[in-house]
Amino acid sequence: MFTGIIEEMGKLKKIHRGADSARLTIEGDVVLGDVKLGDSIAVNGICLTVVHFNERFFEVDVMAETLRKTNLEELKPGDRVNLERALRVGDRLGGHIVSGHIDGVGAIVSQQKEDIAVLTDIRAPGEVMRYIVKKGSVAIDGISLTVVDCTDDKFQVSLIPHTAKLTTLGYKKPGHRVNLESDIIGKYVERLMGFQAHGGPKEPTSRLTLESLAQNGFL
Repeated sequence: MFTGIIEEMGKLKKIHRGADSARLTIEGDVVLGDVKLGDSIAVNGICLTVVHFNERFFEVDVMAETLRKTNLEELKPGDRVNLERALRVGDRLGGHIVSGHIDGVGAIVSQQKEDIAVLTDIRAPGEVMRYIVKKGSVAIDGISLTVVDCTDDKFQVSLIPHTAKLTTLGYKKPGHRVNLESDIIGKYVERLMGFQAHGGPKEPTSRLTLESLAQNGFL
C-alpha cells in the first residue's frame, strides 16, 4: 500500500524488452536509502517489485498485463518517473490509501493557470469515472490529488507549485497519458452494496445502505 505522496522523481536509465515483458532500470536516491530485494516501489503509481539494486539504481520486472494496462509502454530512457516506497505501519497518511493497481489510463485534455495553481482536466475511461466524485481522491501517475470537479467522462484537479515541481505531472502537457487509480473505498462500498461492476446482482446483498452510511457519517 502507498499514500500517493511522491518521495522523488527518478530517471529511467534503460529498458530491456522481452517478447511481452520488460525490465526497467531506474535511477533513484531517496527510495534506495533502505531498499531490499523484494521491496515494493510505486513507479508512476504502479506497484513493482525490486529484483536488483545498487547504490544508484534499482531494477523491476514488468509483465505483459501491466504493459497493456498502463503508460509504462510509452516510457523511453531519460524519462522522469514518480517514485514512492510502500507505506510502513505508523507512517502518516498524508495522501490517501493507494494500492498501486492501475484502473485505467487517462489523457490530459487541458491546463489552465489560476493564480498559483494549475487546473488540469483529464479524460478518463468509464471504469475510472464511476468512482470519481467531487472533493474525492484520485491517484494520477501515483500522485494523490483531490478532484475539483467532474463530468461523465472527465475530471479536474488543481496542482499547487510544490506538486508541479516535484512530480512528473508538472512537466506533462495536453495529450500526455497518465495512469489512474480511483479511491479503493468506493470500490468496496460498491461491492458490499451488491452493485458489481460487470453485471452483478442489482439489489443490495448486505445490510449496508446509503441511509446507514449517511447516519454513521460516511456520506
